[in-house]
Amino acid sequence: MTKQETLKLQAPFELSYDYKRSSGPIMSKFFEALSKKKILGTKNASGKVFVPAAEFDPNTNEALTEFVEVESTGIIESWSWVAKPKPHHLIQSAFAFVLIKFHGADTSMLHMVSECAESDLAKGVKVKPVWSSDPKEMILDIKYFVLEK
Repeated sequence: MTKQETLKLQAPFELSYDYKRSSGPIMSKFFEALSKKKILGTKNASGKVFVPAAEFDPNTNEALTEFVEVESTGIIESWSWVAKPKPHHLIQSAFAFVLIKFHGADTSMLHMVSECAESDLAKGVKVKPVWSSDPKEMILDIKYFVLEK
């Protein structure tokens, strides 16, 4: 054995992150409202409403602290159809990822629309949420959206 080999130190190492991410004060309030079947946005000084709630205005960097409840219904702004869901998708029948602009909001939120055909989707089509029966203060408190009839 050489002198260099005798000086070698070894120890087991495991890379891990032993903490849970905090949602922060703005998103925590947004998620809490979802568990109560409410949609909250934040409002900037000029009156623009961001949904989902945002901590800062992306154009002005203004801190957003005023909350506004908007309607839980909205319209489709755009969509992407998933005809054959993969195992990791939360919905296992054909569905669409959609950008939804809630009534009372100025921005759109990404979620899913189910229980429809691709041909039913168009910009401006009205949707409403299907709420989870087991709310957990997370985005999946809305299971998905369906077309409003």
